[in-house]
Formats: sequence, C-alpha cells, structure tokens
Amino acid sequence: MRGNKTRKQIPIRIGLRTIKSAIAVVIALWVVDQYGASGSKLIFALIGALSAMEPTFTKSVRSCLTQICGVIFGAVFGVLMSRLPIDSIWVIGLGVIVIITAYNALQLTLSPALPCIILVTICTTADIVPAEYALGRIWDTTIGLAIGLVINMLFFPYDNSRQIRESIRSLDRDLMEFLEDYFDGDGDLPDAEKMNRRIEEIETQLSVFAGQRLPYWKRHMRELSRLQRCDELAKALVTELEVLSHLERPGRLSGETRQRLANCGAKVADQPPPKEPDEIDIVTNYHVGRVLTIRRKLRQTLAEKK
Repeated sequence: MRGNKTRKQIPIRIGLRTIKSAIAVVIALWVVDQYGASGSKLIFALIGALSAMEPTFTKSVRSCLTQICGVIFGAVFGVLMSRLPIDSIWVIGLGVIVIITAYNALQLTLSPALPCIILVTICTTADIVPAEYALGRIWDTTIGLAIGLVINMLFFPYDNSRQIRESIRSLDRDLMEFLEDYFDGDGDLPDAEKMNRRIEEIETQLSVFAGQRLPYWKRHMRELSRLQRCDELAKALVTELEVLSHLERPGRLSGETRQRLANCGAKVADQPPPKEPDEIDIVTNYHVGRVLTIRRKLRQTLAEKK
C-alpha cells in the first residue's frame, strides 16, 4: 500500500506588477489596433508594454531604450542585409551573428530575439517593403513601451520602503538576541555574521529604492535620505558587535551598562559588577555602551516622520 505523501502547496499570488502588466498590455493593444502600422503590430506593442514593467524607474527607462534601440538596429540592419545578392538563409545566419555579437559587446541584458525576428521577417517576406516595414515596427514597439512606462511609473509605483524598515527592525531584534547570547554565561561568543547578512539585504533594497522616481519626488528623496542614515548607523552597530565577538571572553558588566541593557529589554545573566575592572571589562562596557547609543539613534531615525 502506498504511503500518503503530502504535496507542498505552492502559493498562488497575483502581485500588483502583474496586474499593471496586464493593464498596460490591454491599453497598448487597443491603442496600436487603432494607430498601428501593420499586421504584426499587436505582437510588437505587447513586447514593448511588458519590457517597460521593471521594478524601478531607472531599470524601466534602460529597458525601454535598449528595446527601442534593438528594434531600430534590427530594422535598419534588416533593410541593409536584404539588399545583399545572396540567398536569404545565409543573410539571416550572418545577420544573427552580427546582432548577437553587438549585444554582447554592448553588454545588453535583454534578449536579441526582437531584432533577429525583424531581420528574418524582412529577409524572408517577399511582399513587404523593407523600409516601410522597419518604420512600422519601430512605431508599434514605441507605442507599447510608452504606455508600459507610463502605467508602471504613475499607477501604484513600486515602493519598497516598508520592506527596508522591516529589515531594520529585524536587525534590532537580532541585536537583542546577540547581546543576550553574548552575556548568557556559557563562554561561547556569538557571531555577527547574521547581522552582516541583514545589512546586505538592507543595502540591496536601498539600491532598488534609490532607483525609483515616484510621483511624490520630494517626499521620496527625504525618505531615501532617512533610510540611508539608518543604513550607516546599522553598519556602525555591526562594527561594534564584531569587536565584541573577537574578544577572548565577555567582560563583566558595570552596574550602569547592565541597567541600560535591562532598559532595552535584553535579558542577561545576573552577575555582581566588578570592583576592580580589568582591560577586557573596560573594553566590553565601552563597546556595549556604544552599541546601545547607536541603537537609540537608529530607532530615533527610523521613527522620524516622513
């Protein structure tokens, strides 16, 4: 008898960018159907609308420029190649080599399929006028790109500031766990690597946020400046923790430092404060004090009004 195996449920989530992509495609198809240039106009408008759906303004503009340049290159190159006095199959093979080589040399991330499709169409379709077809492809793709860019940037633009703030709050929770583990009395020093990974996550999200061009531009720039200050404080925080993690042993806490930790909600093992602190005690209390001071500044900066 076969045992019952539980299948892992794959969550089905329709994100906002997915919905915006569908809206952009529908509008682009409607517009190009009215004002497009040829029979393949729907395909090129669809490709253009989807190409503009990047998470940041910078990436969207770069994608649009790359796509329209690819279309122009494919159209112009196709017209020129169609005039060669050799068989169209060999012309296409040579053209594909040139197009892919150009994309690699320019380090373009988008697929060279679109200019290759234009090249093949021009070289293999006898009843089209190459120059007219090329201009039509440029026009149809431009319609899709323009509509996709407008929809992507003006309607519910991607804003990941909430994710950044949550990552910073998670860093604060990791900090408390680090301090509690550090002073739990078992002699094992915790590693700050977990918080270093959290910093990398914050900086990745910040790079995305910095690439946005939201409609409320001034507020966006203020928020970016605030989150960047939080990132700098978070890195300073982890630097202090790395110093603590490289000590031979945890030093003994002074009464003042222990009280500050308790006020922050950290639970540490009860120990009498040292009557004559040694060098490690002094270093430990100094860096723990620095950690708590930076943490307070970080929390205050994060709580500032937008």
